[in-house]
Amino acid sequence: MVEQRPVHNSEVYLISQPPFPAIPPPSPPSPITPADDELCSPITRLSLDEPAIAICDERLLALEGRLSTAVHVIHTQTTALQCVTALYSTDRTARDGFSRAVEAITRRQGDKGRHGKLVVIGVGKSGHIAKKLVATFNSLAIQAVFLHPTEALHGDLGQIGPNDTLLLITFSGKTPELLTLLPHLDKALPLILLTSHTRPDTCELIRYRPDTILLPAPIHEPETKSFGVSAPTTSTTVAITIGDALAIVASQELHPSVASVFAKNHPGGAIGAALRRPHEDTVRHLAVPLDEVAYIDPAPSTTTTGADVLRAGYASPSGWVGLKRSGGGVVSPSQIRRLSSADLVRCVHELGWMVTSKSDYISIAANTTVRSAAEWIRSALRGEVGCTEHSVIAVMENGECIGLLEVGTLLEAASAQGARFGS
Repeated sequence: MVEQRPVHNSEVYLISQPPFPAIPPPSPPSPITPADDELCSPITRLSLDEPAIAICDERLLALEGRLSTAVHVIHTQTTALQCVTALYSTDRTARDGFSRAVEAITRRQGDKGRHGKLVVIGVGKSGHIAKKLVATFNSLAIQAVFLHPTEALHGDLGQIGPNDTLLLITFSGKTPELLTLLPHLDKALPLILLTSHTRPDTCELIRYRPDTILLPAPIHEPETKSFGVSAPTTSTTVAITIGDALAIVASQELHPSVASVFAKNHPGGAIGAALRRPHEDTVRHLAVPLDEVAYIDPAPSTTTTGADVLRAGYASPSGWVGLKRSGGGVVSPSQIRRLSSADLVRCVHELGWMVTSKSDYISIAANTTVRSAAEWIRSALRGEVGCTEHSVIAVMENGECIGLLEVGTLLEAASAQGARFGS
């Protein structure tokens, strides 16, 4: 016998009082069964990966990290240069060393009878710095050569002449190759050392050669601390900067017009093309504007000395100095360089050779070509009109003086143009 069980369905009956019958509500619709040849819509798979915006954030963070590191390197090297600037502005040892280094170079380069040159020595990164500085010195008409210390011990010592000046570059101050070479260098030759040391007593190389001229090029913190690696970076930047400063200052003291000698030695490339612009063929370009002349205006009871002129020339943007008292007139950079130690304590009126009054100016029109002006000046030099290479030219326009120019500067510019154009 089959057991009877209750039948289960989804119908719900509403119970009401007669005479209303119990009416079942409609059943919910059943889902449509897809045909066999139709595909069901796939269920979207839940992804556990990072969203796309997170990937973009990672790339932006990587880019920001890259640029942040670059800015840190630039800032570190800028800070190092600021520290070196402060050092040479205030430290007596650094200032004295730089001054002595300039004198050592200019004294032997400027003496035509000696024909000395600058020999720059270094190895490794310092060797690369040395080669760069040699190129800079030569372009500024200061004869220089590079000497590798190892090659020097194998015959290249013959490059060094009896009137040369030596410049050694070593950050540590104890590079083995330089210490090995040192005993073989002529002690009669001036020796300049470009190094991180700021005091002579801390440098091993100077202990072997106490008369060495110290040219400090320190960095404010080790490169390992700055970048996590001891690769020469900040130290090379500082060394090149001090070397460039030495080259510029020495060239300014040797040549009345650094721009002229540079144009002569650098005719090629974009720089050479810029130096050949047409307007530069006139004396207007060579003239020093009057607003770049620094004037000394002391109190009536004050006496102006040679030292006052030297101090004003150092501060002047052009090197020219004007006198509002003591008879007036101007003092050119080449005349200031001729001041001796004894002249520094003398009154300006006792140094008549140094000051050029307005009545002694040689007037030349601003649109006169350099070549024509130089030809006229050369004829004046051969005559008896009192014209010398230190004479002052007043560059005139519309009857007014717009600038000043030394005869020596004009002649150098004309010679540079002649060499450049083969005339």
